[in-house]
Amino acid sequence: MHIEPGVVDGAKMFLSYATGVAAFGLLGKMAVDTIRKDGGIAALGLRSLITSVLVFSFFEIFPHYPVGVSEVHFILGSTLYLMFGAGPAAIGLAAGLLLQGALFAPFDLPQYGINVTTLIVPLWAMSMLAKKIIAPSTAYVDVKYWQALALSTSYQGGVILWVAFWAFYGQGFGAANLTAVSSFGVAYMAVVLIEPLVDLAILGAAKGLSSHSKSPTFFYKRLHKAAS
Repeated sequence: MHIEPGVVDGAKMFLSYATGVAAFGLLGKMAVDTIRKDGGIAALGLRSLITSVLVFSFFEIFPHYPVGVSEVHFILGSTLYLMFGAGPAAIGLAAGLLLQGALFAPFDLPQYGINVTTLIVPLWAMSMLAKKIIAPSTAYVDVKYWQALALSTSYQGGVILWVAFWAFYGQGFGAANLTAVSSFGVAYMAVVLIEPLVDLAILGAAKGLSSHSKSPTFFYKRLHKAAS
């Protein structure tokens, strides 16, 4: 989902600075919610460290390939949310993206505001959707396939919409750009077919290994408990 260098440039980059700040505002809210409702600052710190390592691994180890205006990655945003909560997932996405750019892709750093917006805003929207479609009495290890599919679709769909926005904002609506955006969207939706199955497999493992996955410091409280 990295926007390729040059897709947005010049004065148009100022919008990415504004959206990046807004994305970090959402990240801050999600982090504060974790501190207040889900284990405190120690839990936020430890889970954020775990998610940062995971996201960095997703970017560097998992298959990824350029398509159209961006790259297709298996980010597993819904998996991070279900296992660790919104705050740690957001911090992990932002930190993993920054580490990947600083260590392996410095040419991506000028687009950091664009890319962090593309990752964080859909995560926040997905966390809002989760409150609507998963009953407070349901622990996340008991979510159904359709719920995992809805979360994955909302997250990955949000990523696609943001990539399309940046591409059209930067390069207009010419035929070549329309083709590039369309090819990216079609390729990226393949992730939606895989991610819910990954979610259910990991949640099933967490349920089976509940003696190891009930730690409120390491994992989201909702993973095994109903909402308080």
